[in-house]
Amino acid sequence: MSLTVVLAEDSPLMRDGLVGVLTRFGHQVLAAVGTADALLEAVRTHTPDIVVTDVRMPPDNTDDGLRAAIALRDEHPALPILVLSQYIEQSYTAQLLDLGSDSGVGYLLKDRVSAVGEFVDAVTRVAAGGTVVDADVVRQLLNRRHDPLQRLTPREREVLALMAEGRANAAIARELYVTEAAVNKHVSSILQKLELHVDGEGHRRVLAVLAYLRA
Repeated sequence: MSLTVVLAEDSPLMRDGLVGVLTRFGHQVLAAVGTADALLEAVRTHTPDIVVTDVRMPPDNTDDGLRAAIALRDEHPALPILVLSQYIEQSYTAQLLDLGSDSGVGYLLKDRVSAVGEFVDAVTRVAAGGTVVDADVVRQLLNRRHDPLQRLTPREREVLALMAEGRANAAIARELYVTEAAVNKHVSSILQKLELHVDGEGHRRVLAVLAYLRA
């Protein structure tokens, strides 16, 4: 599936690299900009399939990219957004998840971009309406919560982390070298222990889990 993308990254080297990767995989970068203001203008001009944006960029070099993403989601509720960050910052994760569950959303550490396949897969999944949250972010959230996560077994914690990355049960089974039936049992146990309910939509399940973890 070929996607149209608006990209925002203040580092010219990183920006050119991302454009090259996306183009190599058949996607069209409609605009590649270096400031939050330029991001807002580019999306309003081009109406892309997905926005990929850094968190920190001019003019303030704080969370301008994230604030621009939130503004764009207010204007275009169905716009998929993948946010890139240099660091794990829980406040950014919470703000990103607060964008809502009606369309794709993702939070990926920049280190993951070097794993080209993983980055492109994240772009594709978010554009399709999925939720992708970096595994290291999930692990940090897990480490900060002790109750009732203490009731989870080590294997259930592994499954939960992969669920929060947006993985389907079949993909989790492949990752952990177990049967899909075993994963189904783990997922049922996790949702029961965390008092969460399955609504039939994978990305909503992920958002429910992450919302619980960051509460």
